[in-house]
Amino acid sequence: MKDTITNEELRNRDLDVLWHPCTQMKDHEVLPLIPIKKADGIYLEDFEGNQYIDAISSWWVNMFGHTNRYINAKIKEQLDTLEHVILAGFTHEQVVTLSERLIKLTPKNLEKCFYADNGSSAVEVALKMSYHAHLNDGKKGKNIFVSLTNSYHGETIGALSVGDVELYKDTYAPLLLKTLQTPVPEDMSIQAAQNAAKAFEVLCQEHAENMSAIIVEPLIQGAGSMHMYHEEFLVLIRDISSRYDVHLIADEVMVGFGRTGALFACEKAKVSPDFLVLSKGLTGGYLPLSVVLTSNAIYAKFYCDYNEHKAFLHSHSYTGNALACAAANATLDIFENENIIEKNRELADYMHQKLQKFLRLENVKGIRQTGMVCAVDLKDYDAKLRMGLKVYQYGLKHGVLLRPLGNVIYFMPPYIIKKEEIEKMMDTAYAAILEIKDII
Repeated sequence: MKDTITNEELRNRDLDVLWHPCTQMKDHEVLPLIPIKKADGIYLEDFEGNQYIDAISSWWVNMFGHTNRYINAKIKEQLDTLEHVILAGFTHEQVVTLSERLIKLTPKNLEKCFYADNGSSAVEVALKMSYHAHLNDGKKGKNIFVSLTNSYHGETIGALSVGDVELYKDTYAPLLLKTLQTPVPEDMSIQAAQNAAKAFEVLCQEHAENMSAIIVEPLIQGAGSMHMYHEEFLVLIRDISSRYDVHLIADEVMVGFGRTGALFACEKAKVSPDFLVLSKGLTGGYLPLSVVLTSNAIYAKFYCDYNEHKAFLHSHSYTGNALACAAANATLDIFENENIIEKNRELADYMHQKLQKFLRLENVKGIRQTGMVCAVDLKDYDAKLRMGLKVYQYGLKHGVLLRPLGNVIYFMPPYIIKKEEIEKMMDTAYAAILEIKDII
C-alpha cells in the first residue's frame, strides 16, 4: 500500500470496484465519496486532514467514540487468545460472560441468549423462534406476524416482510411473507398510545388464532423518519398480546444500550417482551454481533429428544464470535464503570435546549426528542428537491456528518460528545436548513 493516498485517488479506486449500501451509485457522478483514513472519538478524518463530527454514530452503532482505547485493548487482548470457534458443541468464556451480563441487565424473564451476526439476522431468528414455539405447542395456524405501520426491521426477506417503509419494501413485495400492520401511535401523547393499542386489540379479536407475534421498535421508529411515541403503548400491547397468546418481539437494535435514556427502551415502560433483539451498539460499534434474548419458558418448548424434531435448527458461521463478544463485554464495562446513563441525561438535556431554536425556522414543521435522539421535521418539500441531501452536503463542508432521512434531520451522536461539539453539530444543521430556505 502507498504511503500517501489522496481523497480523489481512493474515490476513483472505490468506484471501480464497490457497490455501496442504500445508495443510488449514479449519485456519485456529482456527489463525491468521503474517504476516511482514520477516526478518533467523535471525529472522522479523511486523507487530506478534514475532520467530521460523526453526528449519526456511523449508522447508529458507535457508542463511545471511534478507536476507543479501552475497547481497543480488550479486542487486542482477545486476539492473542481466541479469535473464533464454532458455537455448536463448543463454547468460550467471552460469550458465556456476555450472556450472563445481558440476562442481568435486560428486563426480567429473559433468561436465554441466541446469537447471530447483525440486526436483520436477529429479527429473522426471533420470527422463526416465535412461530416454531407455537408450532411445538401444537398451534400450527399461528403463522402471521404483525408489525406497526411505518416500521423498519431490516432488509432480509423475513425482516423486510414485517417492515412498512415503502422505499425499502415495495420493490420486493412479490417475495415477502404475508403480514398484518397495526397503527403506530400518531404522536408522543398518551391518547395516541391508547388509540393505537385499541386498534391492535381489535386486530387480535379478529386474527389472534393466526397471529404468532407482534414486532415493534420500542419508542422510536428509526428508519421510519425517527417517529416517536409514548411508552404507554408498550404497556398496553404487552397486556393485549399476553391475553391473546401473541408473542411480543421488541426490536431494540437501534434504541438499545442507552439511546432512549434508559439502558433498554422496554425498561422505560417496565415491560418484558417474549423476545428482545439487540445489535448495533452491542459491541460499541466495533464488530458485527446480535443477540435474541428469550425466556426459559420459550426455550423449554424446544428441549426434547433428537427424534422429536423440535430443535431450533438455525445457525450462522460467526455466531458468538469471540472478538465481537470481547468488544461487547468491554462496552458493558464502560456502561457499568462510568455512569453512562446518568451522564447521557445531562447531554440529552443540553441537546433539548439547543433543539428549541429550530422552531424559529419557518421551513421547520416540528421537533421531537427521546433521550439521546433528536429529530427536526422540515416542511413537506417535494422529494425530487432532495433537501435532506442538501443538508448532508452543507454539513460535510462544515465538518459535520449528517445523514437525513428524507425531510427529517436527526442527531444521534456517540455518548462521549461534549457540549461544545453538540453546539457545533446542531448549529451546523440549523445553518443548513436556513440556507435551504434561501435557495427555494
